[in-house]
Amino acid sequence: MDPCDSISHVLGNDGPVAQHLPGFAPREEQQHLAEAIFKTLENGEVLIGEAGTGTGKTFAYLVPAILSGQRIIISTGTRHLQDQLFYNDLPLVNRALSTGVSTCLLKGRANYLCKHRLQRAMRHPALLDERFQKHLRIIADWSRNTKYGDIAEVIGVPEDSMVWGFIVSNDEFCSKHEFEDLADCYIHKARKRAQESDIVVVNHHLLCADLALKEQGFGELLPSANGFVIDEAHQLPEIAAQFFGRKLSSRQLLDLARDTVGEQLHEAPDSRELRELAQELETGVRHFRLAFAIEPDRAPWISVRHQSSIERELERLTLLLGSLEEALADVAERGKGLESCHKRAQLHAETLKRFVDNEANFEYVHWYETYRNGFSLNMTPMTVAKPFQRAMKEMVSSWIFTSATLAVGGDFSHFRSQLGLEDAAELHVDSPFDYRHNALLYLPTDLPEPQHRDYTKRIIDMVKPVLNASGGRAFLLFTSYRAMHEAASLLEGQIDYPVLMQGQMPKRELIEAFQSVGNAVLLGTSSFWEGVDVRGEALSLVVIDKLPFGSPGDPVMSARIDHMKQGGGNPFFEYQVPQAAIALKQGVGRLIRDVTDRGVLVLCDPRIRSRHYGEVFITSLPPMPITRDLDEVVEFYRAERIAHRDESETAT
Repeated sequence: MDPCDSISHVLGNDGPVAQHLPGFAPREEQQHLAEAIFKTLENGEVLIGEAGTGTGKTFAYLVPAILSGQRIIISTGTRHLQDQLFYNDLPLVNRALSTGVSTCLLKGRANYLCKHRLQRAMRHPALLDERFQKHLRIIADWSRNTKYGDIAEVIGVPEDSMVWGFIVSNDEFCSKHEFEDLADCYIHKARKRAQESDIVVVNHHLLCADLALKEQGFGELLPSANGFVIDEAHQLPEIAAQFFGRKLSSRQLLDLARDTVGEQLHEAPDSRELRELAQELETGVRHFRLAFAIEPDRAPWISVRHQSSIERELERLTLLLGSLEEALADVAERGKGLESCHKRAQLHAETLKRFVDNEANFEYVHWYETYRNGFSLNMTPMTVAKPFQRAMKEMVSSWIFTSATLAVGGDFSHFRSQLGLEDAAELHVDSPFDYRHNALLYLPTDLPEPQHRDYTKRIIDMVKPVLNASGGRAFLLFTSYRAMHEAASLLEGQIDYPVLMQGQMPKRELIEAFQSVGNAVLLGTSSFWEGVDVRGEALSLVVIDKLPFGSPGDPVMSARIDHMKQGGGNPFFEYQVPQAAIALKQGVGRLIRDVTDRGVLVLCDPRIRSRHYGEVFITSLPPMPITRDLDEVVEFYRAERIAHRDESETAT
């Protein structure tokens, strides 16, 4: 039997997946993608595969990955998706196929408890506050029963609690464990399980950290594998840029200072100078932040490098960090904790030197970001294509890159160029959802250009009758926090539906509230454009305020644009439009999440009609009828109510 025939059978009407998953609906698109992935794994090739919303791409790669008989590493965009994949989807497919394939979940080191660091944290001077002591007691109670040491299991300690940085596994500290200590080390046990497993589930941050380590010749975090499946692959280029670059933040320096104080008390109590130097570094970090403008900012490093206040505080910070590094060198042999602090100080000093020297380097963008109480200095690669290709070629493996949003107007060139994927095969499978009958694209008329001062007000005036027609049940997606907050104030008291806004509560709780209310209007920005899955009648309208072009003031985007211009390219059409089209596809993907979903998409930005590049955005979207007439929108929702009423009467 052709292996692809068996793949199609597994995902077919009478296949084992259908037998184990009530309500499973076979899809030709899913089978087509699964067959292509299986052949790619068999032949050791590279595949770029876009799967429209509703294809079921998770099962489309899990089935061939399991049936391949190879060791496969599957990487997805976030830890939440990683947990969903490992705890829900993978066990279901594994049971259906009855193959006995071994699986493992592997996260980055900072997701695992270190029992040695927990013991030290209980006595750390920075954590003596009763609030932190309560958090530590909760973690200590949990630590007595946990099998895997994954801090995601902990309930009752906020994600932003300061204690996490003191109790999770730390590379420099934990790498110095004696051999007998490793039997009790969760990260060591997790990596050992990964070495022995057939399917290893990771996230893009861990994958990119591993590739960057290999690139630098510093070892590896992941086991070797025959194949890599990269889900949500559209996120990979930007995440890879973080790991192939360098960063130094106020948080890192303050953590170093505080850890030095803690370790000095444990391992060198007679070294008062060390404590004083650490405290001076804390002061230097705060003074360096004060040298910048008060309001948070994000700009090229060159724009502030030669300001007298920046130069003065940069020199001071460099001297303070250097003094601490020298003092740590003198006591590093007295304990693992101090040795860890010394290595961190060396690394931070090396990174800081690159900003002091400020040598022209066209491979990296040097930029800074300030927050209300902190800062970061960043070196981001102009492109990750070369280092990513070097990393890929070091590993003789198959590579599958898949997402619902990789192509722009059916063209994969933009994604290819970002990662240097010159020889990859391509596949595009459309969504099985009936957009032609279940969706409507509304392009309102009489809206001003986005730069108009009353643009958001005009959008809200336009959208109120649409909200009345839809009965609420809407996502209003904005490209900026400013516009979102302005819209919220304009809607206050103007509609008869509950208004929810990003930031009112954690994201998951906000989505649950939206679904439970049933007729709410939710306002969100970038984090609500993707990774949000609301099925059924609670969501029937998505409004997008502007085409999501990146900010021209963003230092990384600005530098990449200049770099492309100097190379004779056209950055607007080769970079800015494709990036915006992919982001728009993600936002649009919130509307139809199931075969029975119906809804209206409202694109407010008049440039989609008035500019010649607007067609690129339209052709990148699922095929749906287009209207500029509000009456057609009202009629769409009237027909939806009639259809729903008829279905209810038939059911009763």
